[in-house]
Amino acid sequence: MRTVRVNTSAPYDILIERGLINSAGDYIKKVTSAKKVMVISDTNVEKLYAEKVVSSLEKNGFETGLFVYEAGEKSKTLDTISAMYSRLADFNMSRKDIIVALGGGVCGDMAGFAAATYMRGINFIQIPTSLLAQVDSSVGGKTGVDIAQGKNLVGAFLQPILVLIDPDTLKTLPEYYVNDGMAEIIKYGCIKDGSLFKTLEDENALDIIEDIIEKCVSIKRDVVNRDEKEAGERMLLNFGHTLGHSLEKIYNFEGLSHGQAVAIGMVMITRASQRAGLTESGTVERIISLCKKYSLPTSDKADVDEIARYCASDKKAGFGSVNLVLLKKIGESYIKNTPLNELGDFIR
Repeated sequence: MRTVRVNTSAPYDILIERGLINSAGDYIKKVTSAKKVMVISDTNVEKLYAEKVVSSLEKNGFETGLFVYEAGEKSKTLDTISAMYSRLADFNMSRKDIIVALGGGVCGDMAGFAAATYMRGINFIQIPTSLLAQVDSSVGGKTGVDIAQGKNLVGAFLQPILVLIDPDTLKTLPEYYVNDGMAEIIKYGCIKDGSLFKTLEDENALDIIEDIIEKCVSIKRDVVNRDEKEAGERMLLNFGHTLGHSLEKIYNFEGLSHGQAVAIGMVMITRASQRAGLTESGTVERIISLCKKYSLPTSDKADVDEIARYCASDKKAGFGSVNLVLLKKIGESYIKNTPLNELGDFIR
């Protein structure tokens, strides 16, 4: 059992072990006095793991409910959240009860947001089943939903009380979704750990996936411990995301996954910063090569000015400018505030 302790305003543990999902209830029982648990999952994950988790919870004396939504980013809306609220209320959930997010990043974001806002806040637990969620989104307490104007524009900070990571769940993922999660792993190497980036270049990440997961969540843990509410350093975790979120919006969250969009965003912004002399020569070429190794795209035909326009509605934008995360070199990143009216020319 690997344990990573997160020491935020509400400390919690991240547990990493193969087969962990089968005994989820045992670990959940240790961190809560709740009587009721609402498991939230999507139509894909529910078929694979909901029965195991519910059975484990019931064996530990929990009264358990289940809310299942249609899988995909398209469901990440306030309408889905409203349906969650109704299910929670019908199940007579109290402030002392808990929500369990069983699924990928979309599930964790929505279940966390429902927990942050139902009865002004109840506890929740993350059981991430996708690579992207295991290495990134399940840790740190960001929750939210999309609205017509942009991605994750409505949300709240709420730290989970426990994160249970079972690497065996990755075996049931199509290769497409594994590659999707690799974009976030590459991001961590880019912004904080040159040795991790080199490991990804030299080895197959899936052969050492437990080491990779532990490394990524430890990096994020350290950043979140220092900057829980994204007032400074935590912005570095958005490398590739500002342009990536714009691409997702341009494609209306269809046809281009989050990881694919982030990969393209990392390449676009680094090509621009390297050309401007702000990034060490050869950096973008290494990122392109690594993205291709893990079958991630590195370019897109979307109009640059349209990408820049969508950046204006990004959470990182304000007062006519946007905070861009750039690299000095692989493993070393910084924030550059850039006027929005110059962004198109910068990335062109």
